[in-house]
Amino acid sequence: MRYIHRVKDRYGRLHFYLRRPGHKSIALPHENDPGFISAYQAALATTEAAVAAPKIGTDTLGALIEAWQVSAHFRQLGQSTQSNYRRILARMGREDYATHKVRDFEAMHVRRFVARAAETPAAANHRLRLFRMLFRFAVDDGWIDKDPTIGVRRLKEKGEGAKSWSEAEITRFEHRWAPGTQQRLAFSLLLYTGQRRSDVVKMGWDDVEDGLLRVHQIKTGAALLIPIHEMLLREIERCDPAAPRFLMTREGRSKPYSPNGFYNHFVEWVEAAGLPAGLSPHGLRKAAARRLAESGCTPHQIAAITGHKTLSEVERYTRAVDQVRLAREAMERIARVKLNPGVCKTPD
Repeated sequence: MRYIHRVKDRYGRLHFYLRRPGHKSIALPHENDPGFISAYQAALATTEAAVAAPKIGTDTLGALIEAWQVSAHFRQLGQSTQSNYRRILARMGREDYATHKVRDFEAMHVRRFVARAAETPAAANHRLRLFRMLFRFAVDDGWIDKDPTIGVRRLKEKGEGAKSWSEAEITRFEHRWAPGTQQRLAFSLLLYTGQRRSDVVKMGWDDVEDGLLRVHQIKTGAALLIPIHEMLLREIERCDPAAPRFLMTREGRSKPYSPNGFYNHFVEWVEAAGLPAGLSPHGLRKAAARRLAESGCTPHQIAAITGHKTLSEVERYTRAVDQVRLAREAMERIARVKLNPGVCKTPD
């Protein structure tokens, strides 16, 4: 076995170490110990990880990654967002381009580095998003004068992410779970607020004020006041006003759901309703945005409910708008104009 050193102390006892050039010695149990092999493998992996990590200069992308993670901008992100970003940034920090100087990056370099993950377009676009945020910070903090990600396009993704619920699927769920059930309450909170499950499980009577529901999104930090839809009001009025949350588990002593625990229960409720797999809480967020778009709401109005930061994000969420219905309405307008040309005259 490589890098194993046996050292005998003054009492004649053998001690075992993993000594790899350029690394500190790591003590191991005796070679006859049952845990020797696993300890050796763990020590070897530790040194290999250290070898794989590139050397980071003070003006490299790796240094920029470290600087951004301690910046005020990064610390203002939600905890779950920080955790997700750190995981991706850790991978980026192990890439060879982490040793490149920040000032040497150009759009073609960013494009090539993003393209390395082209087989998984969603992951590649996540990296591009991180590159954009890193280089915006670099510009603001005086590292560089120009953002090299400007003009770099997202990769086309094959999938659309979580499937938006159709009206037929919404009706089927509501038919299976009657008003007053916990399942119907959870469903209504998702559909009539358009929020993520991480925000829905936190909602309670303390968040209600003058017919509005106060939301502070965990992921984005956005603060919203959402008018309470009458269908949702009927459900939350049945909730215990003394409970800390609208949604409480029914297992043993009642307690609030965790986002992941809620998701697992929701999947079971969908299955019990005879609906296909793949329908998720996030799909109801998309359905809420779709309904708003179909009712004629502008992208800004939709964002006021969903909390999206950019209109392009709203557009992605409203792709499931009922195209057939809208097309028929458009044709009906043409027919009305033909019958009565004066109704749509444009001013000179």
